Amino acid sequence: MYRHALYTASAGKVSVCLVGTGAFGRSLLAHRAPRMDIRIAVDRVAARAAAALRTAGIPDTHIAICENANSAAKAFAAGHVIAAGDLAHVIDLPFDLLVEATGDPEAGARHADMAVSNGRPVALVSKEVDSVVGPGLAHLAAARGVVVTPVDGDQPSLLIDLVTWAELLGFEIVAAGKASEYDFVFDPATMTLTSNGEAISTPEFANLLEIGDADVEAVVAARAGAAAALPQRAVPDLCEMGVVSHSIDLVPDRPDFHCPIARIVEVPTIFSTREEGGILDGDRRVDVFHCLRLPSEVSFAGGVFVVVRCRDAESWEMLAEKGHILSRTRDTAMIYLPRHLLGLEAATSILDAVLLKRSSGAPDPKPRLDLIALAEKDLPAGTLLAATGHHHAIPNVGSALIPAAPLALDGPAPFYLAANRRLAKPVRGGDPITLGDVELDPASHLLRLRRQQDAIFFGQ
Repeated sequence: MYRHALYTASAGKVSVCLVGTGAFGRSLLAHRAPRMDIRIAVDRVAARAAAALRTAGIPDTHIAICENANSAAKAFAAGHVIAAGDLAHVIDLPFDLLVEATGDPEAGARHADMAVSNGRPVALVSKEVDSVVGPGLAHLAAARGVVVTPVDGDQPSLLIDLVTWAELLGFEIVAAGKASEYDFVFDPATMTLTSNGEAISTPEFANLLEIGDADVEAVVAARAGAAAALPQRAVPDLCEMGVVSHSIDLVPDRPDFHCPIARIVEVPTIFSTREEGGILDGDRRVDVFHCLRLPSEVSFAGGVFVVVRCRDAESWEMLAEKGHILSRTRDTAMIYLPRHLLGLEAATSILDAVLLKRSSGAPDPKPRLDLIALAEKDLPAGTLLAATGHHHAIPNVGSALIPAAPLALDGPAPFYLAANRRLAKPVRGGDPITLGDVELDPASHLLRLRRQQDAIFFGQ
């Protein structure tokens, strides 16, 4: 595709308000795509937004720190780049699209709702919000003639693109998913396995580096056992695949995913059906793998993949000779995109949303899967379910993807609706945290939007 032909030159630049100047936001600011203009940055503290603007190379003299709507309007009119501490202070300024990148489920819901209510499209980077109310927000936006879109640069949008490309070409989808954020790197010199900066002694991995002719499930289980001291389930991975399910009808083979530790060349072998020598019980499964590699080998870099069925053996053998990856039975093959570039790549979705009024997701997303919270140990009443750290995980709380359903007091609570709230009741280890277990704020934007979504899609 010749992408310059997508947007007419007369359309000019797209003006963006960025909310959330963490890793994604900083990369978006720093990259400076030529068709995009970011003159407004918002964070919890205006000075933090200003610091991100400086880091992106904007001179201090061009930045105005604004603490209210009046000062923001005057500074914007004077040509300054605005750093604000509240979206309400800048929502009336003339920008084309809001990028919501806070990762905060409650604040993100407020920001997205505010933008849609003001007729602004939203690039919804915050998967925490999207997992709970993404389809509902998209529906409300469409009624106002704008879109709420996932964003290229993050895996949900990239995987939606890859899967729908494969479907358009007539490929039969066996599985689809992503690599986890952090590789599992085995060093034969030290007999250690390292992931996300944590190293453990694993001499047994010397005999587990290749599947060969061994039973696939046995090797997958042996690797998981040998790496038991390292985390092998991450809430954001399941969350992102839940967001994908809003646009594509894919289902998990098991609610918490298989998450195998796998070499890149093994992916189509492992993510095949049992009849084809893999671990899956059926087709169109969604999952995540941990990229197993040696220190000198290439990473999958958190990229995305589809596993497709090889219907024409002769064509696939020719492709295998060119380096494409087939399963050991030659029944399936992997097609993959080994990258996600965060804000450096986000402009494609932003330009599409404003200039083409098109989402990077489905035009009519639906809630197919809910990300729910599971107690990993007994949790007493009063426990704060604080979502912390880079991954916004909750200590002692796991997650799973189950068929979407309307909210019910005795039903599982969406993970990020429960996040940052206290338990009203004790929850036993192994049980899902229900909506009735959580102290809910009736003024919650996220709760209100979820109830609106339930009314739209479930008539509740």
